Amino acid sequence: MKKISSFVLCALLISCSFNKNEKGSASDTTAKEDMNITKQEVSEEGFNKELTYPGSKISFMVSTKGDSLIIQPSGLSVSNETLYHDITGYTIVNAEIGDLNVDSYPEVFIYLTSDGSGSYGKLIGYSVNNGKSVSQVYLPEISENNEVNKGYMGHDEMAIVENTFCQRFPVYKEGDSNANPTGGTRQIQYKLVDGESGRILKIDKVVEF
Repeated sequence: MKKISSFVLCALLISCSFNKNEKGSASDTTAKEDMNITKQEVSEEGFNKELTYPGSKISFMVSTKGDSLIIQPSGLSVSNETLYHDITGYTIVNAEIGDLNVDSYPEVFIYLTSDGSGSYGKLIGYSVNNGKSVSQVYLPEISENNEVNKGYMGHDEMAIVENTFCQRFPVYKEGDSNANPTGGTRQIQYKLVDGESGRILKIDKVVEF
């Protein structure tokens, strides 16, 4: 795993301004507010956030109803089918839009955290296919990757930073309590690439501080 200098670390922390608990901001965790246009409402009835990609007619309305996540795309030329996900046991933290593979069409990412003390992160994401339709983006589970899962016990934070997806979490040493990790922080930066059956987020860099 790569170590980073204090200069790079400071720049990274500024750009990756994770705000996991600030649901009311129009662009909560994105590093560049002018990269997306959002309208968000959080109430006792659920999560509602509209994301529009700049310079296009493509937008996504992200909302919840009970234990269902509802994603309604618009502006696609072939299919604007409503997408549904069962999110029982999870709470939505935020939703963002960006162009991770720099193809001039957006991705929409919804960040969730599991209920309970572990607060394990989960991503539900979609990528636009040439402005026509969307397909789901796959993020490999941290727990299944032996290169990065040592000391992992949840408490993830996620954000889009320009054309990079960032995920970070505290590192637990043996004997640490859930409330007091002592192993620092591990941050993983991903690039969106084409896989055999769809687009996947592939680890690009791993940094610890």
